[in-house]
Amino acid sequence: MFEILKTKEPLPFMRFSKGATAFSLVLIALCFFSLATRGLNWGLDFTGGTVVEVAFEQVVELDEVRGQLDGAGLNGATVQHFGTSRDLLIRMPPQDGANVQQQGDAVIAAMQQLSADAEMKRLEFVGPSIGKELAEQGGLAILVALLCILIYVGIRFEWRLASGAVLSLAHDVIITLGVFSWLQIEVDLTIVAALLTVVGYSLNDTIVVFDRVRENFRRVRETTTARVFDEAITDTLSRTLITSATTLVVVVALFMKGGALIHGFATALLLGIGFGTYSSIYIASAWAMLLGVTREHMLPPPVDKEGADQESLM
Repeated sequence: MFEILKTKEPLPFMRFSKGATAFSLVLIALCFFSLATRGLNWGLDFTGGTVVEVAFEQVVELDEVRGQLDGAGLNGATVQHFGTSRDLLIRMPPQDGANVQQQGDAVIAAMQQLSADAEMKRLEFVGPSIGKELAEQGGLAILVALLCILIYVGIRFEWRLASGAVLSLAHDVIITLGVFSWLQIEVDLTIVAALLTVVGYSLNDTIVVFDRVRENFRRVRETTTARVFDEAITDTLSRTLITSATTLVVVVALFMKGGALIHGFATALLLGIGFGTYSSIYIASAWAMLLGVTREHMLPPPVDKEGADQESLM
């Protein structure tokens, strides 16, 4: 097997576990603060309303566009650049007595007063009731995935490792959502798909490390728990780096050249891959150590042989 890193001694990852835990707690607190104060920039899939994409031949200022929309009686619109400074994405909340085509016509009429070359590129509508259902189902899908992973890892390994694995996955999801909240990146259904992908990717790394932890515990009798985890992480580090690097090549290509429609999806994957690798090393492993996992927990239960309690006839 090809290895990027070859070391005679295991790298001391667990030496920095306390500092990494403190760093993660600060990040989680900042993410919760951002989610509580700024919230998420829910996309049309969740909030409902009308989205109008307008193209201009010259650069337009967002303040001028907002003023023009307010002057036309189109209050509550969210305006942002879409790809370039000549393309705009205008989101309109649902209005009583107005259908999507009427809202689109009103928006393009206001934009043509600002610039005669304004052209409508896209017009979409999603009802708010459907958006609420999608938000609930998306959150439920992530929770069910975490619960199924908890059961699976608990059966395959041990409950201390299982809780560490789920905690690391929740860590990755919360930080990704926190970054999206802070930067106000639009959250749509592709982001939910990206979060579920992040959960699966991060779990894969964690399972590989835990497999090696179990092997090392059973193989070595006289050693410390921290050294067992250090050896397991070091042994799998080359595989982790190769997997992450090859995945990042594709994700970076999507981020740079994939276009605005999947920009959020690629951003979520970039965050998830980075923090997923980090959490597999420090969050999952450090939590299992904190709960006191030992060699005895990794050993298979003794099997009682039939008749073992009987006296020998010899």
